[in-house]
Amino acid sequence: MSLIKIEHLRKEFPNVTPLADVNAEIHKGDVIAVIGPSGTGKSTLLRCLNQLEEPTSGRVTIDGEDVTDPKCDISRLRRKMGMVFQSFNLFANLTILENVTDAPVHLLKIPKAQAKQEGMELLRRVGLAEKAQNFPDELSGGQKQRVAIARAIAMKPEIILFDEPTSALDPTMIGEVEAVIRSLAKDGMTMMIVTHEMKFARDVSTRVFYMDEGGIYEEGTPEQIFEHPQKEKTRIFIKRLRQLTLEVGSPDMDLVGFVSQIENFGRQNLLPPRMIRSMQLGFEELVVQNILPAAGQNGLPIRIVTEYAEMDGTAVMTITYGGKSYDPQTEGDEISAMIVQKLAKSVSHRFAEGEGNTLTVKFG
Repeated sequence: MSLIKIEHLRKEFPNVTPLADVNAEIHKGDVIAVIGPSGTGKSTLLRCLNQLEEPTSGRVTIDGEDVTDPKCDISRLRRKMGMVFQSFNLFANLTILENVTDAPVHLLKIPKAQAKQEGMELLRRVGLAEKAQNFPDELSGGQKQRVAIARAIAMKPEIILFDEPTSALDPTMIGEVEAVIRSLAKDGMTMMIVTHEMKFARDVSTRVFYMDEGGIYEEGTPEQIFEHPQKEKTRIFIKRLRQLTLEVGSPDMDLVGFVSQIENFGRQNLLPPRMIRSMQLGFEELVVQNILPAAGQNGLPIRIVTEYAEMDGTAVMTITYGGKSYDPQTEGDEISAMIVQKLAKSVSHRFAEGEGNTLTVKFG
């Protein structure tokens, strides 16, 4: 029997319908990663499951009970579904331990001493026992999110819904939150996670929902979705995640903007900071210091396509530009060439009449 069954779920807002027809079944122990472009109803789906948003039509049943039935005791069923928001939603006037124990004491009627003991155990589990008497504003974003997870677990839910749990965090804090979620997955907790962290989605989930066109456009195992997507929009989405295309169309390029895009691409794919920095420096030394000055207007536009191969952890930057044959590694600045040689695993240049220059740089 399904833990959650979603049938023809529809949610309309004025001028937009994020969910047109959603159908799915979630079984005990499933870890569902929900991915897709912005605006495709991922967060709305979660909020409809626990009735934070009232569906326009359709049915959602939890343990066989229809939560869309007006006679349903929503408060009781919500206790089966923990919710972790991207904005933490901790009570600022309560200590960390009180944040974790408040709901079990008042809603589950657990004795305070027992709730305190269980709360401390949960804080130890998420690595924050020493912060039990601190207040939320004394914690980092990553620590606050770990407290939010402990608070959700304290209600002993059958499923936890995560709405982009790392999107509000500094990149250095994402790993600590993901580690807690991975631990829950290993323990068999049923979870549904809306996330933009694709490597995390692949590693932690048992099934992936790719959302588009008002519903679950494609679903399957992580390997099926990330390596062998069957539908066109899924293929385009996955390829775009692993590919960054930049184009320099003027000598007055926005260097800061280009370097920032490379950093965002690397972080999105969870590339090591060392590799991200190598790609940024490689771009600066090859394009900015050599190709742009040497090729001039005849070399424009300069197109830089970077593809990340998750399987072997390498990133290939392909730089194409016009003008005469020009290899920055042999004809450009010697110091730049030495820097690139140390940064990259390999660099190769090719020139063909009518096609121009192609420089291929592999990082890893």
